[in-house]
Amino acid sequence: MSDDLNVLDRYLTLWIGLAMLVGVALGRFVPGVADALNAVTWHGTSLPIAVGLFVMIFPIMAEIDYGRIPRVTRTARREIGLTLAFNWLVAPFVMYGLAVFFLGGHPEFVTGLIIVGIAPCIAMVLVWNELADGNQEMCAVCVGVNSLLQIALFVPYAFLFLTVLRDTTVSVSMGLIAQMVGVFLGLPLVLGYLTQKVAFRTVGRETYYERFVPRIGPLGLLGLLFTVVVMFALKGDYIVSNPGQIVLIAVPLFVFFAGMWGLAYGVSALLGFDYTESISLAFTASSNNFELAIAVAVAVFGIGSNVALATVVGPLIEVPVMLALVRVALATKSSLFPDADGAAGVAYSD
Repeated sequence: MSDDLNVLDRYLTLWIGLAMLVGVALGRFVPGVADALNAVTWHGTSLPIAVGLFVMIFPIMAEIDYGRIPRVTRTARREIGLTLAFNWLVAPFVMYGLAVFFLGGHPEFVTGLIIVGIAPCIAMVLVWNELADGNQEMCAVCVGVNSLLQIALFVPYAFLFLTVLRDTTVSVSMGLIAQMVGVFLGLPLVLGYLTQKVAFRTVGRETYYERFVPRIGPLGLLGLLFTVVVMFALKGDYIVSNPGQIVLIAVPLFVFFAGMWGLAYGVSALLGFDYTESISLAFTASSNNFELAIAVAVAVFGIGSNVALATVVGPLIEVPVMLALVRVALATKSSLFPDADGAAGVAYSD
């Protein structure tokens, strides 16, 4: 297992927990916090929060190596095709079913989990995959393809799950969701792509990934922690009075992450994929883009809404579950894939 994780990545669960505690303390003991944050708004979202949400997404988009997508897609069509099938044809419906089953009496929580379920992972999955000795090149390509697909599919999926399939009392604006996807996913993607292209031409690809990416990478997690602090500052009284609600949200999330991982890992093994491919597929199928989910929930429903609260519980549960599943993957590698020890780290080539 790699030991190259920085302090932010390695202890992300701890930082999120501390951010929640700081937020609750600010909300209960510092008067005027909410008024200060909402002094300047954009589309109903406080400007500091909008900036924080944008900062969460941009580093992810700048890290993707877009030039490799066509080449690796040609050489790993079956593996990538199955990954995308899990991401877009299985996972959203599984999350929808779990949310309705466990949280049927809480429509805002259901809406929040649906938003999480229709946003496949595009960032942290690379961390889990590296720790479990998965195929990083294939995983990175899936991240890039998912980023592009989310721009095209997020709004139609939101319409399907939030208005067609679900008779909900939660008001949903598809136009506003589309705007938020454009601002918090489309714009960072374009800027990340252009930043990468300019850097490749001026300093070279190797220098870009060795010097620039490590410097901007932590900004994404810092933006996430800032958003968590603010959200829990605005919901502090509610959370202190209703701690059971957090546990209620956590249950379907835990079932989703563990269940999707096990399903994808098992199917990959049965289909004859090697360990590096199977584990990459498992983590990609079970992880979610909680950055986008939080951004959309905050912008559309408000940072103090229960919809936004449900989305922010996502990373709190996902991080420790995925770290535990890394251990499971490494423990089962030799028994499920006898030739795995000689195949770790294999990347697709021309």
